[in-house]
Amino acid sequence: MQSPYKDQPKENWLAITQKLLAQNPLEQDTFVKIVLEAWDCIFSSDICGLRIGKDILPNPQMLGYFIETLTAHRLAKAFPTVWKHGIAKNEKDIVCLTDDKFSFEMKASSSDGKIYANRSYAQEQSENAEKDKNGYYVAINFEKFDEHNLQERPEITLIRLAYLEHTDWKAQKASTGQQASLPAEVYKHKFVTIYAKPLSETN
Repeated sequence: MQSPYKDQPKENWLAITQKLLAQNPLEQDTFVKIVLEAWDCIFSSDICGLRIGKDILPNPQMLGYFIETLTAHRLAKAFPTVWKHGIAKNEKDIVCLTDDKFSFEMKASSSDGKIYANRSYAQEQSENAEKDKNGYYVAINFEKFDEHNLQERPEITLIRLAYLEHTDWKAQKASTGQQASLPAEVYKHKFVTIYAKPLSETN
């Protein structure tokens, strides 16, 4: 598939992204509600009688896994004829049953507005690749636990949608580096914010 951004200046990328998202059957307001409810569910849960957020403080990697998995399952439950949780190696995290081109990869991070991926995302797509790295993305950012203030629960800070390609990702230069990141211009021109944590009255 030819890149929808081919030969387009950066100033046009956001309009292209918005057009691509408008074609996607994901109901954005409903999706935001599902993500926030999934986050609430994490902190109303316990494991073997131990309460998450009180007895157990999951690290960012665990929280990211929880929110990605719960969101995908809850979306599939709400719209079982449109979405399902992808579990096969060749499936994206959220699979669109009506048209696979609308399926989403999900990336959750405790970073301040950034997301990361395996360095393979920055490599050109091969014909025998397990799944396509190009396409729609959900980016969820959240706060870390503050070990000195356990009374304040971490919250979701950003929910964004994007359409990304392998050329957007930049692999770590070190040969031992296993991570890929995105440059500032991609965040600026290819991401659409559908939720941002409200500022407190004291800010």
